[in-house]
Amino acid sequence: MRARNFILVAAMALGLAMGWPVIPARAESIVRYGISMADIPLTTGQPDRGAGAYQFTAYTIYDPLVAWDMDVSDRPGRLVPGLATEWKVDDSDKTRWRFTLRRGVKFHDGSDFNADAVIWNLDKVLNDKAPQFDKRQSAQVKTRLPSVASYAKIDDFTVEITTKTVDSFFPYQMLWFLVSSPAQYEKLGKDWDKFASQPSGTGPFKLTKLVPRELAELSRNPDYWDKKRIPKVDKMILIPMPEALTRTNALLAGQVDLIETPAPDAVPQLKAAGMRIVDNVTPHVWNYHLSVLPGSPWTDIRLRKALNLAIDRDAVVGLMNGLAKPAKGQVDPSSPWFGRPTFELTYDLAAARKLVEEAGYSRDKPLKTTFIIAQGGTGQMLSLPMNEFLQQSFKEIGIDVDFKVVELETLYTHWRKGAGDEMNAGITANNIAYVTSDPLYAIVRFFHSGQVAPVGVNWGGYKNPKVDALIDEARQTFDTAKQDELLAQAHALIVDDAALVWVVHDTNPHALSPKVKTFVQAQHWFQDLTQIGLE
Repeated sequence: MRARNFILVAAMALGLAMGWPVIPARAESIVRYGISMADIPLTTGQPDRGAGAYQFTAYTIYDPLVAWDMDVSDRPGRLVPGLATEWKVDDSDKTRWRFTLRRGVKFHDGSDFNADAVIWNLDKVLNDKAPQFDKRQSAQVKTRLPSVASYAKIDDFTVEITTKTVDSFFPYQMLWFLVSSPAQYEKLGKDWDKFASQPSGTGPFKLTKLVPRELAELSRNPDYWDKKRIPKVDKMILIPMPEALTRTNALLAGQVDLIETPAPDAVPQLKAAGMRIVDNVTPHVWNYHLSVLPGSPWTDIRLRKALNLAIDRDAVVGLMNGLAKPAKGQVDPSSPWFGRPTFELTYDLAAARKLVEEAGYSRDKPLKTTFIIAQGGTGQMLSLPMNEFLQQSFKEIGIDVDFKVVELETLYTHWRKGAGDEMNAGITANNIAYVTSDPLYAIVRFFHSGQVAPVGVNWGGYKNPKVDALIDEARQTFDTAKQDELLAQAHALIVDDAALVWVVHDTNPHALSPKVKTFVQAQHWFQDLTQIGLE
């Protein structure tokens, strides 16, 4: 170290003697981010651990063809060009979509992005006969691309994707499809495990270090094609911290610079220590998916309604120290898709007990059942405390719920398999929280009978022909106002059916140390980490 310092001092002295301008070495800017996951999400191109993972190892290392507007906080985002500069449906055949690809983009390894790379990546997740097919990545994204029937290269910078039916919402599916480097895969011996530690995408960050369950180091890509999204810091270190109190204490101790989902009880302490609490309107719902398959108690609408009426949602918001909003359905009443449901999600224990008694149960003769829940993770808020609170609420009306507690990625596996799969035997509800920012994610994937798992994530097997008809009509119209009207009618029917148990909408709170000067919290579960800047 002494020798290094001597050389630096000597070099500066020589520079002064020769009249050179001496520029002091700039300290490397590094931001440390405590994330609410038990492990770093998959880094090969399609992250695991749900939608929240896309901000960490998806939109940092990779790009989608169709992107989401993430650098605004005062309005909802919208679809914007990504690796595709344009997309449009064929007027003569509305199942055909053409994507014009961005020119001059290179992967981190220096190879070219083009139509061949897009087709290769589509095969990677959709074609199990392709040599590069990756079962693990496919499991993360295949259900997010339910409309894809076929795809083809038109020329070096044009790709055509054909959908199974007319689907006006198809571009929203492309938000989830990310493009990794075929050349890097070949270079690493066609080994996805090796690729995980040396990934190559086209994104604003490069992964420069990965220690599973400990950290991921992301370094700025100065050659990134979108100059607006070149990171403001040199490096970002993602540190898995699944426990809210652990994250909060790490921030207070100066071990990290920002965290997601701080412990609600510690918010006053954080503010007193000079930390900034940031949250925003977030299209994200925390709920229970109920099985309505034969043999499940939830085939009885009285019991489904009773669960919804047993919840004091204001008390749940209080448990979150205000960092949540009571749910009135799958989407917030301010959404154009809310409609006019007649069943109101209010707190009414007497009405809930009456419905339970009509169904043949009571506090003296309770219904006993099992729900599967996560121990924690991004998007699941305070999973265990919230579930324990609701467990007591349900007990008050004669429904005894036992919990099967699993790690978040295990929960996603149960979710994708569906209530009818043998791995969910004895489980009648799945507690999963997710984003509801677009028509596909708010309504279609969860309530259309054609999306019953494992095709989609209609976990419980919900079917309503009227809802199907409204969704089908909405997917076949390209008039946004008409789409909104049809989806609002569908949502009203879904709420009136008490298809799920809706609890709260998340506000996606973050706590920032005074060192963090810039942070744009978008109205989405997608966040742009390139915008984080230090003092």
